[in-house]
Amino acid sequence: MPTLMIQGTTSDAGKSTVVAALCHWLASQGVSVAPFKPQNMALNSAVTVDGGEIGRSTALQALACGLEPHSDMNPVLLKPQSDCGAQVILRGQVYGNMHALDYHTFKAKARQTVLEAWQALSARYDVIIAEGAGSPAEINLRANDIANMGFAEMVDCPVLLVGDIDRGGVFAQLVGTLELLSASERARVQGFIINRFRGDLSLLEPGLDWLVQRTGKPVLGVLPYLHGLILDQEDSIASQGDHDDDALRVIVPVLPRISNHNDFDPLRLHPGVNLQFIGPDQPIPPADLIILPGSKNTRADLAWLKQQGWPQAIQRHLRYGGKLLGICGGFQMLGDSINDPQGLEGPAGSEPGLGLLAMTTTMVAGKQLHRVAGTLTLPGQPPVTGYEIHNGISQGPALEAPLVTLGDRQDGALSPDGQITGTYLHGLFDSADACTAILHWAGLDTCSHHQALDYARQRQKGLQRLGAMVAEHLDLGMLKGLL
Repeated sequence: MPTLMIQGTTSDAGKSTVVAALCHWLASQGVSVAPFKPQNMALNSAVTVDGGEIGRSTALQALACGLEPHSDMNPVLLKPQSDCGAQVILRGQVYGNMHALDYHTFKAKARQTVLEAWQALSARYDVIIAEGAGSPAEINLRANDIANMGFAEMVDCPVLLVGDIDRGGVFAQLVGTLELLSASERARVQGFIINRFRGDLSLLEPGLDWLVQRTGKPVLGVLPYLHGLILDQEDSIASQGDHDDDALRVIVPVLPRISNHNDFDPLRLHPGVNLQFIGPDQPIPPADLIILPGSKNTRADLAWLKQQGWPQAIQRHLRYGGKLLGICGGFQMLGDSINDPQGLEGPAGSEPGLGLLAMTTTMVAGKQLHRVAGTLTLPGQPPVTGYEIHNGISQGPALEAPLVTLGDRQDGALSPDGQITGTYLHGLFDSADACTAILHWAGLDTCSHHQALDYARQRQKGLQRLGAMVAEHLDLGMLKGLL
């Protein structure tokens, strides 16, 4: 089945965006198309329709195709737990924790998993748009590669190389990457896409002519910088959008292993919210709401919070009437202790919690992966949708006053004084009604100019812009020829 692979000269060159754009354009032409990322390393993930877990960017690309995300679309997901170790997820399910060196030798098995997932997708769809990871010119990672050229050669597919002109040095990026490839890999590169251009295209054309002459490979198009594009961020934490002068002040600590920080995209874009991410050793400013985010290594990140002085800042915040919300790992931190007897997230042991909710959490094997819908227990009981990705099981009297009702079960906790709450649900702010209710609980005046963003609708608008960009700026004849 036709497969086209998009690789990039660097991380964040725009591979994910180009794949989403191609997927949306092909789907709009009536093509049966699916995204595929052989290997991804990310702490932002999504729950799939088959009860698995894949990287957030691939889930977004599935949405661009009009599909539910499936674990076959990202067969190898690495979730870092330390600088040298990660949790390995194969076709949506946890395989185990590995040191980087051990994973390097494990890639022979991962290679078979990648091939089986690609074959399964190819049996269901007419076209596969695959995405590389990082750069294909990482010399130290060439052996047993499954993320870039190793995959392309395994399935014998053409490659387009994306360079980011907004960073500068795009011609060096493209030519240098080609020079570091083997002869067979260079032959596999069928052309270039230049991404994030702003300015007068006529000033770029002499460089494009030189690039074609120098490499013998065509430029399929120059994609513009799309201002105001609203899409899920997988790796980098997005900057704050515009907000009102009287906005609700919300702060979030950037944990060393922060996960699913895309939870906060709707807040970042809310005009009535001034969202700040607080990094290591930064002063902790006054706020109306503190949110403790998800974590891939909850005990270690909790220890980091203590080193950074957050417990004292939180106590001061609560004394002055501020509100506190914990999401997933951040929710676990609010309890009396976090216990990991099997060492699922690091060395076996326990870490005292912040002691703000009467509960304890124990890490148990078997990750909870659910897409859920229910209602908040806040005034008006607005509907809420979200997803769960966690190992911990929490128990204690605090859970008798839940934040969320999910059909026949409940989730989260709300303190008796109403100042502290928490939940295992990611995507809590994606629903405008749920977002409005939580922000009102936190102190935001819900007047007309403080309306929450319909994030799902804005995401769809962003994907439509990407599809239109392909139609306008890429050589469609050449693209169809590659497929």
